[in-house]
Amino acid sequence: MELSGVTIPRVAQALVHDPKARTLTIQDLPVPAPRGSSPEHLLRVHAVALTNGELAWPEPAAVARPIPGYEVAGVVVSAPGGSPFQPGAEVYARTAFERPGNAREYSIATTAELGRKPSTLSWEEAATVPLSALTAWQALFVHGGFTAPGDGDGDANAKKRLLVTAASGGVGIFAVQLARWAGVGNVVGTCGPANVGFVKALGADEVLNYRVFGNLAKWGGEKFDLVIDCVGGETLSQAWTCVKDGGSLIGIAMPPDLKKPTQVVAGTVHSIFFIVEADGKQLERVTELIEAGKLQTAFDSAFPLGNYDEAFAKVNGGHARGKVVLQLA
Repeated sequence: MELSGVTIPRVAQALVHDPKARTLTIQDLPVPAPRGSSPEHLLRVHAVALTNGELAWPEPAAVARPIPGYEVAGVVVSAPGGSPFQPGAEVYARTAFERPGNAREYSIATTAELGRKPSTLSWEEAATVPLSALTAWQALFVHGGFTAPGDGDGDANAKKRLLVTAASGGVGIFAVQLARWAGVGNVVGTCGPANVGFVKALGADEVLNYRVFGNLAKWGGEKFDLVIDCVGGETLSQAWTCVKDGGSLIGIAMPPDLKKPTQVVAGTVHSIFFIVEADGKQLERVTELIEAGKLQTAFDSAFPLGNYDEAFAKVNGGHARGKVVLQLA
């Protein structure tokens, strides 16, 4: 097969998930073909970032062979006419959960999903950005009540307090940095003891060891205008107690109402759960911040596609600093 003067194989390797058998296998699958008159681009995949818990996500009925990995960095092989991302463009994307993921040598992304890969990042670093950074951006500036610089009156941010759990994880590192960039008055993060210095360097005013996090009275802090919980479970239950009256609690790992305690919750707490949306304009702003040195990413480790078992074991261990990446090119 030949597209845009480039010869494409008919089949290529892909990591396939069988949710019933709970297995992962590498298979040779047909290279996906963009649908005519659609915004779909064919990508040669270089790196894919994995997300903790993604193998337990519901599989769309329309996907015959589920493939993990919804953060991708690669090169455009073919593009629809008029797309700003023509063949040869280096791109990254958070792709739709309704389609197979990107842990395969060739994958599909639409115009709305794609962003320009930051020139200052490696393929592995770039793959860790789209889903995590967009989740943090939308948690802060779309759902959380904070204002991004240039989008309105950001002075109000200086009077607000933010708590981010798992601040050394994929979403957490961006939430801390974006909050600092936006001038949030007080940014607090939780993480394991080995990552305290790392989270402080990202811009957190205070870092709490997650092993002692829980009752605010233990460390004498005031409650927060916004809490972004990236963990779920018991941590999410504890997060409810940290929100001030009229504040908001955003659950990234699960809906907050599933873990609402019966006591010690402020009078009115706004509970928010959302699915991150692809947004090329937001992703371009993230790219600009990265290239300007105002935003950094982190990948914990990178593994060749054939070492997928080791990669997912690292992801599911819950102690990665940033994301775990699969290398495909």
